[in-house]
Amino acid sequence: MIAPDIRMYTAKPTLPPVPVLTTARLTLRGHTVADFSESATMWANPEVTRFIGGRPFSREEAWTRLLRYIGHWSLNGFGYWVVRETDSNRFVGEVGFVDYKRDIVPSLDDAPEIGWVLSPAVHGQGFATEAVRAILDWGETRFGGARTVCLIDPGNTRSIRVAEKCGYRELARALYRGEPTVVFER
Repeated sequence: MIAPDIRMYTAKPTLPPVPVLTTARLTLRGHTVADFSESATMWANPEVTRFIGGRPFSREEAWTRLLRYIGHWSLNGFGYWVVRETDSNRFVGEVGFVDYKRDIVPSLDDAPEIGWVLSPAVHGQGFATEAVRAILDWGETRFGGARTVCLIDPGNTRSIRVAEKCGYRELARALYRGEPTVVFER
């Protein structure tokens, strides 16, 4: 009998580094397990999920989301950053690019999809626009100026304003998973 090569089961994979981005007030970096509690608390808040799925996320669902963020970096070389206020290290939210292979018309054509979600404690302070602009600057180099897209619930006027301030324009009104959404592109 041949003994299995257990190295493949015990070796820790080397993940590509997530770039750290900084703005005047924010630090954006890759997620760690230490961010999970604050992220899960944010995703459990009905105010946060009102326009994203319509119901609070369980800790299990928040954990799955964290794993998806890390997996995106590993497989695609892009993903979500955790956003913290630089001076206080206060958790602000999460922003990033994904490719969820969404089944939607019009097709997103594998364009990187930008998204952002912030803790209600920091709403109205301009952090979303600041963080989105930072990752768009990073994305210009990473994606070579290619088109990026985002999906926003038509009732989410705050996110629509952020998208428009950052150069996104409405492409189409669509249904995604039976719910109305607005597809924006830049």
